[in-house]
Order: sequence, then C-alpha cells, then structure tokens
Amino acid sequence: MKIVINDHRKIFAIQEEFASMFPNLEIEFFAKPSKTGAISSKKLVGPSKKLLACRASHQEGVIEILPYMTIYELKDNFRDVFELTVEIVRKLADSRRALPVREKFTLEEENKLGYVQLAIDI
Repeated sequence: MKIVINDHRKIFAIQEEFASMFPNLEIEFFAKPSKTGAISSKKLVGPSKKLLACRASHQEGVIEILPYMTIYELKDNFRDVFELTVEIVRKLADSRRALPVREKFTLEEENKLGYVQLAIDI
C-alpha cells in the first residue's frame, strides 16, 4: 500500500487507508515538535486535522507500507522521511481504548492478533 503524504491530507483519510489493509490496528499521529529537531509531542492530533498540524517539515511524497515491515521500521520511515511521529496500536473491542503493539513484530503479525476483548470483573 502506498499513502500520499502532504500537508493538506486529513489524518482520518490516512487512518482509513491504513485500516483497509490492517483492520485490527490503528495509526495515531502526534502533534509536531515546537521546532525542527526537538523531541516530539506526546499529544495526539485528532482525525479531523490536517497533517500540517503534525509536521515541522513539509516535504511531500509517498510512503509505502508493507505487511512484512516491522512496527519499528514503519515508525522510523514516517519520522525519517516526513518528520511525522506516529504510533501503531491494536484496537480493542471498546473503541475508546487501544493496546500498544510489539515493535519488533511485523504489521501482519500484529494485525492477525485481532481485536482484544478485555474482561472486567465488577
């Protein structure tokens, strides 16, 4: 899968493209650092925002996402090529929460784990 990256793309559009290939995973975007080279924010950017809200650099291009890429490789590609800080998480049945993934596993391996059901004792 190839995803076009530019300042005017909405985050939800990229999330939908990603979910079409990996329906049990989510990609989240963090706010851009206050200046180039600074540590990225830990603040998530909402899906209705444009990528402009996440980027210190404004290079346009295409990122290729392949099932056999590790989570770590994908995050590095977003950071190194487009200065975007992303997180990949596994979806939970309760859509308000998500679980972290293992960065050494591939996207395909993590996606195969499926939705996570949490049992809560009351």
